[in-house]
Amino acid sequence: MTEHLLIFARYPELGKVKTRLAAGLGDEPALDIYRQLLDLTHAAVAPLPATRTLWLAAAPPPEAAPLWPGTRQQLQPAAADLGQRMAHAFAAAFAEGARRTVVIGTDCPGLRTDLLATAFRHLHSHDVVLGPADDGGYYLLGLCQPQPALFEGIHWSTGSVLRDTLALAARAGLTVALLPTLHDVDTAEDWRRWQAAVPE
Repeated sequence: MTEHLLIFARYPELGKVKTRLAAGLGDEPALDIYRQLLDLTHAAVAPLPATRTLWLAAAPPPEAAPLWPGTRQQLQPAAADLGQRMAHAFAAAFAEGARRTVVIGTDCPGLRTDLLATAFRHLHSHDVVLGPADDGGYYLLGLCQPQPALFEGIHWSTGSVLRDTLALAARAGLTVALLPTLHDVDTAEDWRRWQAAVPE
């Protein structure tokens, strides 16, 4: 399979997921919401004909069932920041023979299968594809080959991530396609906004 989809996730454990969300709603509601976000992400991912890898931020509890049965799991390496962990995952996919690789997280409830398919299509004609998040970050990044420079000097989890990534891509002479802007769920306010937007 020449198309690889990388999903950065955490195993759903009480007190270990969505800490910013938990600060506003409590640990148990945050865990329940994270499970919902995982389910929404899985529903978007499952129909895609791509090699899928869950890159977990930490080892699951002993004897834990696979997060998504049938999807291989790997641990993110110890690294200085998110950028280094993503660069490692991209390098691993390309080393396996991928020609187009996309990474996503599990914080974007508006992510859909058709957007993922569009991202892979863009990589037939662009070097990079980005899915902007309305907090200034991105919910998706796709590459045709390793681009470690795109992860250097980025201040992660800030409102400048997308802007700085686009600047690095321009400096490297890379062509970039942009997907529609979506919003991530990181805080209680994010969750309330998403719930208000969901049709009854």
